[in-house]
Amino acid sequence: MEEVVVIVGAGPSGIATSACLNLFSIPNVVLEREDCCASIWKKKSYDRLKLHLAKQFCQLPHMPYSSDAPRFMSKEGFIEYLDAYVSHFRINPRYCRTVESASYDGVVGKWRVEAKNTVSNEVEVYIGKFLVVATGENSEGIVPGLDSFGGEVMHSSHYKNGARYSGKNVLVVGCGNSGMEIAYDLANFGARTSIVARSPVHVLTKELVFIGMLLLKFLPCNLVDTMILMLSKLKYGNLSKYGLQRPMKGPFYIKAKTGRSAVIDVGTMEKIETGEIQVLPSISSIKGSDVGFANGKMQQFDAIIFATGYKSTVQNWLTDGDDLFNEDGMPKLNYPDHWKGKNGLYCAGFARKGLFGISAEAQNIANDISKILSRAEN
Repeated sequence: MEEVVVIVGAGPSGIATSACLNLFSIPNVVLEREDCCASIWKKKSYDRLKLHLAKQFCQLPHMPYSSDAPRFMSKEGFIEYLDAYVSHFRINPRYCRTVESASYDGVVGKWRVEAKNTVSNEVEVYIGKFLVVATGENSEGIVPGLDSFGGEVMHSSHYKNGARYSGKNVLVVGCGNSGMEIAYDLANFGARTSIVARSPVHVLTKELVFIGMLLLKFLPCNLVDTMILMLSKLKYGNLSKYGLQRPMKGPFYIKAKTGRSAVIDVGTMEKIETGEIQVLPSISSIKGSDVGFANGKMQQFDAIIFATGYKSTVQNWLTDGDDLFNEDGMPKLNYPDHWKGKNGLYCAGFARKGLFGISAEAQNIANDISKILSRAEN
C-alpha cells in the first residue's frame, strides 16, 4: 500500500499528526500495534489517574475542550476526548499492526515500512514519501531483572488499583508522579506501603503548577521557580525530614532542560507525614522476600511495583534514522529543533513536553510536509 505519509503509533501524537495532515488533505495511514488508539491511557494506566495539568495545556490541535469541561480532566473524560478527536478528524488507524522494519530507499526516495498484521499473521508493506515516528518516549516499561525476589513484581503500567494488596507489604520503586500516586492508592486500600526515593524531587500542588505555567508566559523561568518554590516550602515545609530531598534547580527549569516533571501531590505527602507511607533510600540487596536498603535496613515485602519509567523502542525497527535518533531511540537534537530528520523522517511525542509539546510537534510536521509538497508541485 502506498500513501504520502506513514505514521507509526496511534497515541495522542500519532492521531494529532494525522488530524493536522487531514486538514491539508494530505493522504496518510496510521499503524498501531494495539487494537485501539491511545492504548497507554486505555489499557496501561491505573484507575485513579487524572490529568493534573489544566485542560488548556492538555488539548490536541484544532479541537479545544468545551467551556463547561472541568479545568482538570478525569482519565475517562480525556479518553472520551481522544475518541471524539479521532472521529471528528476522520482518522482511521490500522490496528493490530506491529511494525517490524522501516527503511529508506534512496533510489525511489521513499520509506518502506513492513508491519505484521497480528490478526491475519501476514506481513503488510507500506510505502510513503514521509515517515512519522509517533511511538513516543513511553513505548515500553522499564523493569529491572529481579530473579532473586520471591514475591510479585510488576511495572506501574500494569497496576490498576490496590484492592488486592490490602494488608500486604508493598514497595513502590520510583518517586515520580506515577510512583507517588500509586503509593497513595495502595495506602488507601490498606496496604502497608513504602516508596523508594532514589533521586531528589520537587513536590507541588496542581494549583501551584497551574499558576507557574501561567506566569511563565510573562516572567522568566528563574523568577517563576523562586516564587513557586517559596509557596511549596510554605505548604510542605522541610521535605528532608520525611526522606525526600529537593533538587538544586527549580521545577520549571528542570522540566525545560530534562523533561522531568515535578511531583503533583494528590494526597501522598499527608500520608508520608503521618507515617502511613514510609520513604526509603535506594535498594542495596534482594533475597527472597527480604529487601535491603542503602541505610542498612532490611524489610520484607510481598510485592514490588516499579514506577521506573519507560523507554523508546524505535531502534528495534527503524533503520536509516541515525541522523534523527540516538542509540536510546530519542532525538539527538534538543527541543524545539528535535522533530525533523533527513529524507522525510519526523518524530512526534519525543519532546518530553507532554500533551502541550505533542500539539506543537504535530502542527510543525504537517506544516512542513505541506510546504514540501507545495514546492514540488510548483
